[in-house]
Amino acid sequence: MENTITRIAILVDGDNAQAKLLKPILEEVSKYGKVTIRRIYGDWTKPQMGSWKESLNDLSFTPIQKFSYTTGKNSTDSSLIIDAMDILHDNIVEGFCIVSSDSDYTGLAKRIREEGVFVMGIGEKKTPNAFVQSCEIFTYSENIVPVVTEIILKKSNHKKSQKPQTPQVDIKLVNKAYDMSVSEGSETHISQVGLNIRKINPSFDPRAFGFKTLTQLFESLPDYEVIRNKVGSLNHPMVKRK
Repeated sequence: MENTITRIAILVDGDNAQAKLLKPILEEVSKYGKVTIRRIYGDWTKPQMGSWKESLNDLSFTPIQKFSYTTGKNSTDSSLIIDAMDILHDNIVEGFCIVSSDSDYTGLAKRIREEGVFVMGIGEKKTPNAFVQSCEIFTYSENIVPVVTEIILKKSNHKKSQKPQTPQVDIKLVNKAYDMSVSEGSETHISQVGLNIRKINPSFDPRAFGFKTLTQLFESLPDYEVIRNKVGSLNHPMVKRK
């Protein structure tokens, strides 16, 4: 997916996202193209929106004001969706990133994909699966800036700490994506496997398992062998099943 998209719009649901992650989110989305539209939606008269204001100018995001006319009703959703459809029909970007953990954007993500336009989502792990699966790529905010916590155990009057256990890689998913990527040969580019993994599970992320890259993840799997494939100064690693 990288290097195939030139312009991306980031639309942030300010009522349903974390202000402290705005810069890491921008860096994450920039992996897929140039972010030309940057908007944050919310009722900026509310005190809780103040946490966003510090980063707005620094990161060139435009605040979009939406008053909450009715208690319990979120006008931010409708405003973001309307703007997204306007941007889509104007053909001024090749991709979208919707930043929210709200399932209300499921239909929007589906509609964008129907137009053949790239759409990714960023949200917390509590994000409903319907929204996750509607995106081509969904990145959990916990993977962008991992929160490392310590569990304090008391045993024999001594305290010791340990990190939470890292989740196990779904090897069936990896095997299926590998089989989809291999044609007549017995090896394939890791980048191709990554694309096929995302087709099956848009939220798959090697960072969730403690690896910075998919290559590092494959290097840890006993049933696979990573093959270095340098072309000039670039490295396009390949992988094959042992």
